[in-house]
Amino acid sequence: MSVLLNGVSALERVTEGRKVLRPAGEPGRPPTRARLVAACGRPARSGCGPKPVTWRWRWLLALALVAALLVAGLTLFAGRVSGAVPERTATVTVGAGENLWTLARRYAPGVDPDAVVARIRELNRLGGDAVVDGMPLTVPVGGNFAGAGN
Repeated sequence: MSVLLNGVSALERVTEGRKVLRPAGEPGRPPTRARLVAACGRPARSGCGPKPVTWRWRWLLALALVAALLVAGLTLFAGRVSGAVPERTATVTVGAGENLWTLARRYAPGVDPDAVVARIRELNRLGGDAVVDGMPLTVPVGGNFAGAGN
């Protein structure tokens, strides 16, 4: 049995010249209200719970972790490549126009000059960078330096 409203059955309504079919048991509902679907396979979920993590965020997190590990690995590798400050020392005399960095590059080539300068300051109990021509200094010696050593 079908109910006629103004000559149109309840199963079909005419909206601006087009037919819109509605299920037989569902009355007209506002467009903002969700449609009830029976046995869709998933339980209804409220919108106030925690949202699931999307794959995009998982990939971003994995990429950040890989980048951090890469930076840490390169930092450790760079520390090993520059080499440690040599243990062997020699006493040298500062020449005209020389400073701690030129001495560090000359007597410990292939080693980080800042580390060598710090070691020279420690060995000679220097407070600053000032050195005087003719001043004797104990410096770390690396490589095949043939001078007097300790």
